[in-house]
Parts: sequence; structure tokens; C-alpha cells
Amino acid sequence: MKNKGQRRLRRGFTMVELMAVLIILGLLAAVVVKNFVGQVDRGRVITTKASLRQLHTAINQFHMDSGRWPTEDEGLGVLVQQPADVQNYPPGGYIETTEVPKDAWNHDFIFELYPETGKPFVIKSLGADGQEGGEGYNADLLSTDAN
Repeated sequence: MKNKGQRRLRRGFTMVELMAVLIILGLLAAVVVKNFVGQVDRGRVITTKASLRQLHTAINQFHMDSGRWPTEDEGLGVLVQQPADVQNYPPGGYIETTEVPKDAWNHDFIFELYPETGKPFVIKSLGADGQEGGEGYNADLLSTDAN
């Protein structure tokens, strides 16, 4: 039989145990947050690529209907506002919105006529940072790559 002096009641956790639990919870939270943020950024890229495809198709439709490409001054605005020299402009324009959409980072898309790629036009999103170039989520997205 154990002596009363040998019996030790243990109540609660030691400081070391509490610290270990807090460290483990902190690491798990960091992993979850990192994965969540990555999913949001990935979703923005996917959304922007879908918008680029839609705008690219609409510009091609404008070209088939009008026989010309938009000028860089007109840009993507021709999709929502009829130019004076274009007949048979579809009611409501070439896209379903009344304004040209922005990319998923709320930056304007850029329309370039006859870019260096040799294509007739390109529509660009400058990515998360809104500046030329970049890597990862800051990389430029092009309508010619999205198709």
C-alpha cells in the first residue's frame, strides 16, 4: 500500500504541456492560413483567365461584325459602347455588363493592338501587383495564353 506521502494528486497541466499544445496549435493555424490564402490567390488567377477568354472572344466577334479591330484608344470600351463608324452593333454591346470588367485584383485590363507576339491583339492583366512582369501571382496574364 502506498503511503499518503507517496500519493500525489495531479491536477491540471504543467506549463511545459501547455506551451507544447500552444506551439502545436500555432503551427496548425499557420498551415491552414497559408493554404487558405493560396486558394484565394489561385481563385483570382482562374477568374481573371476566364474574364480574359470572354473579352478575347468578344473582341473577335467585334472584328467579325465590323471588319476591323478596335484601336488602342477605343480599347475594350468598344465592347460596351458603339463606335460611330460601326453598323449593326448588337443591342447591349458584346458583353453582358454595361462597363468593361476589371481583373480579380480590381485592376483594369490592358488592350494592345499588334503586340510583339505577332497576334492581332492581346488583352493583359498585370497580376496581383498591377505591374509589368513578375512571378507567381504577380505574373502578367495574357488573353492569348488563356485560350
